[in-house]
Amino acid sequence: MTIKSREQQLDELLDKQAITELVMAYANAADRHDHAKMRALYHPDAIDDHGHFAKGPAMDFIAKLPEIQKAMAILHHNVTTVNLKLDGDRAEGEIYILAFHQVQAEDRLYDVLIGGRYFDKYEKRDGVWKFSHRAIVADWAYPADPSAVRLDHPFLAGAYLGKPGPADPSYAFFSLFQRGAR
Repeated sequence: MTIKSREQQLDELLDKQAITELVMAYANAADRHDHAKMRALYHPDAIDDHGHFAKGPAMDFIAKLPEIQKAMAILHHNVTTVNLKLDGDRAEGEIYILAFHQVQAEDRLYDVLIGGRYFDKYEKRDGVWKFSHRAIVADWAYPADPSAVRLDHPFLAGAYLGKPGPADPSYAFFSLFQRGAR
């Protein structure tokens, strides 16, 4: 086993932190329907495999997101476990997620909670880590039809309610987070 110097350990830690922030930025961009931000997270030649939604160039997937997300009344991605392996300016990650979807059908709302993982490949180009390949893996799904979500529940009284896009209260609340950017 090779013992890494403190400088090598710090470089690795900084790279892992940058990749973790990339992963978290993806969840935020997806949930807020922030397609400009989403584009900034991928290298221009990156691949995205999102099952039946899209397989191929990530920019093609992102171009389809407005149509895909149109029916999503609520999207809420929660990153749980982050496993990363580095090799110079490339890295791989197995990222566990819980992704809640409330879907507006013609006449009803229904929910789908998905437990899954992202299989990621990252590359550091010009000093910046971005996705070079991302694939979704579903481990389970928990549907509720009709929707079990109650935004009128007494526990939520007086709270900000999240919304897709710039109507989300975070856009007015924060001044340090830039929307549409990483």
